[in-house]
Amino acid sequence: MYRTLDDIDVKGQRVLLRVDLNVPMAGSMVSDSTRLTKAAPTILELMKRGARVIILSHFGRPNGVVKESMSLKPISDVLGSIIGRQVSFSSSSIGSAAETAVNSLASGEVLVLENLRFHAEEENNDPDFARTLAQLGDIYVNDAFSVSHRSHASTEQLAHLLPSAVGRQLDLELSTLSIALEKPKRPVMAVVGGAKVSTKLDVLLNLIEKVDSLVIGGAMANTFLFAKGFEIGASLHEPNLLSTAQNIMEKADRIKCNIMLPTDVVTSSKLELGAKSKVYKVESVPHKKMILDLGPETVFNIKKSLFECKTILWNGPLGAFEIPPFDEGTVTLAKEVGKLTIDGQLVSVAGGGDTIAALNKAK
Repeated sequence: MYRTLDDIDVKGQRVLLRVDLNVPMAGSMVSDSTRLTKAAPTILELMKRGARVIILSHFGRPNGVVKESMSLKPISDVLGSIIGRQVSFSSSSIGSAAETAVNSLASGEVLVLENLRFHAEEENNDPDFARTLAQLGDIYVNDAFSVSHRSHASTEQLAHLLPSAVGRQLDLELSTLSIALEKPKRPVMAVVGGAKVSTKLDVLLNLIEKVDSLVIGGAMANTFLFAKGFEIGASLHEPNLLSTAQNIMEKADRIKCNIMLPTDVVTSSKLELGAKSKVYKVESVPHKKMILDLGPETVFNIKKSLFECKTILWNGPLGAFEIPPFDEGTVTLAKEVGKLTIDGQLVSVAGGGDTIAALNKAK
């Protein structure tokens, strides 16, 4: 069993709080602040209890390079507005500048350190980098459910270096997920989307052992369709993972997990707002077209399956949802899931920043 905030004394302590500030942006503006709002209760509680709160997070994929466009500064400003408190910011996450910022922090104050992924050591789970971070704190609190599956320095190594606990949001997410996975109401459906199989390989392999049906959408579905021998035109896919996709489908077939792939798709020659689009069956996607969303037949089939389900786990958008009209499949299904959940016919668990943003569009 894990420890929570109820099990630790934080007064006067430097608390390294790992949250997920990796929010969707429209230019330099935060377009969906759901993750910031969910992080607020833990931050405010720690401040009220007299902790010196040092926030750790990543933003985007800078690949170990400092990129001004991926600074956490504008996001920290929005976080301050949400919690109604002044939020200090350090342009470094390690080194003398970070140490000075932490040392100047008084009890009940909060500081955001710069994007951890400006250092390649973060994603490499480098123990020396983790030890450097650990020197900035006395206690480690993880409240970042969406990245807790990653073996990164700030999510895995740090937990072994300092007295650790989970925050309020992570505790809630774990409790909800436990109910959904350990003793779920069946049938259980998982909906997994997004761009890459590679980023969700472990998720897919685990889910097929626990759910009755698995819907695969987004650009991820293109890799599976290609692995089944369908032409996918100019669509984004991962050709180096075709055998992996085949193995996942074969394993699902053996253990009687029904994998639902698109039967028709929305295509276009351009990925841009208002681009002309056309629906094709997956057997006849033109050579120069990109698959950018689920087709109406596929959406209808998934909706029909939803009525038979009691529990749904959703991670990732099912099309290029940021750019209309390629958001229609995701939004239509999100509305249906929301309605069934409100009516008490479905227990739904959603995870991932893009997923939350997509579901918010459906409100």
